Amino acid sequence: MRSDENKEKREACQYILGYLIDNPDASDTLDGIMEWWLLNQKIRFETRIVFQAVTKLVADGLIVEVQGPDSRTIYKVNRSEDIKGILREMRNSSDD
Repeated sequence: MRSDENKEKREACQYILGYLIDNPDASDTLDGIMEWWLLNQKIRFETRIVFQAVTKLVADGLIVEVQGPDSRTIYKVNRSEDIKGILREMRNSSDD
């Protein structure tokens, strides 16, 4: 089995167990597990990762926070930064 398959299987196990910790009385079919359990856990995981990424981009000055009309925080590009150049560098360094 390829290492990326092992990683995906390990992540699926973690999502399933995470769901069961939050919902100890849960039971479902394989379809239900796919649709509800894994989707729910994946959204929670992705939300945390996106929050961390946005926080880093703000700290790095690449995006800025502004107050929206409904008092929610809105994020947008910092036009004073060379975002295209920075993105190109990020992509090139991930190829190494």
